[in-house]
Amino acid sequence: MGNQTGSSPKVILVSLFNVAQRCCSRKTFRHDDYTNFNGLEGARTLKEALNSSVVIRSVDLDSQFSLAGQKYDAVFFLGTLYHLKNPFFLLESLARMTKYCFVSTRIAKQTADGQSLSPYPVAYLLGPQECNNDDTNFWIFSDHGLKRLIERTGWNLLSYVTIGDTAGSTPADPKRDERAFCLLQKRPPSLSARPNPVPAGDGPGKTTVSWDTADGSIGKIFVSINGDQEVLFADGRRGTAPAHWIEAGSNYEFRFYNSDHTELLAKVAVTRATQ
Repeated sequence: MGNQTGSSPKVILVSLFNVAQRCCSRKTFRHDDYTNFNGLEGARTLKEALNSSVVIRSVDLDSQFSLAGQKYDAVFFLGTLYHLKNPFFLLESLARMTKYCFVSTRIAKQTADGQSLSPYPVAYLLGPQECNNDDTNFWIFSDHGLKRLIERTGWNLLSYVTIGDTAGSTPADPKRDERAFCLLQKRPPSLSARPNPVPAGDGPGKTTVSWDTADGSIGKIFVSINGDQEVLFADGRRGTAPAHWIEAGSNYEFRFYNSDHTELLAKVAVTRATQ
């Protein structure tokens, strides 16, 4: 997972720490403040004992947190998803800052009374003491529910394996525990124009521009005609917009940027057929 410059990969571990503290091996370490019962003293002690260069930070993952535009090569997000009140927000946020994500979480095939969850893209909301007498447990996804969540938050699923009770797992029974392990890759932003080239005909031609940032962030579409100054064409997380002024002999370059116009995400050149 190293980057192309030859420098060390930037990796973060996103996890919860209740009693036994663990430490990651690379650059940054993050922690859900809700379960920070001992102030991360165990993690800091381990860092000191290993003479590690890891950076330890405490972040409330259930808040609308921001990591100040930092980018990472990989995120390890292990055993944490079902402890979050808003797992959709967290996975979508991670898709904005990393290329790859390793995820593990508990899933369930059925409810405790045998009602099947497997065919449906759903999540079971635990009672406060239902699972291990731990009120930091919230959402247990079905197999299809977890895959739907992954797809909706801007990821491609590269690898998926489950272990444990893979036939009759339930949300809370420790003897019927099933875990899913996933390797995710950030889905790239998309930009397209159809038709392209625009067919010949009388009057100006029309194409429809479609875009999707894939990670829930706001994007902006600019257009440059024949290399002239860019003009804002459209914006939003995803959408379509018509361009009904396409003339033969001109070149229309649509450029897809992030919200502050500092990163080019994609571009497409549109022309019109002459006959």
